[in-house]
Amino acid sequence: MIEKPKYFQRRRVCRFCTDKQAPIDYKDVLLLKSYQSERGKIMPRRISGNCAKHQRLITAAIRKARNLALLSFAEER
Repeated sequence: MIEKPKYFQRRRVCRFCTDKQAPIDYKDVLLLKSYQSERGKIMPRRISGNCAKHQRLITAAIRKARNLALLSFAEER
């Protein structure tokens, strides 16, 4: 019987939990862009590595920045 190789991917640690000084602000466009895909979608927790609490704060900040026209809703083709 042939065993399948087991791949181990290290669990990502929430950036905001480790660095308590990093605020999540809707005006920080560079930070919020790093949590969006090229198409303008918000990255999910399993990819970004955020905890649930900070993912909710990131999502709320991105939505607020979109409504204030700091970020685009979707990238244009």
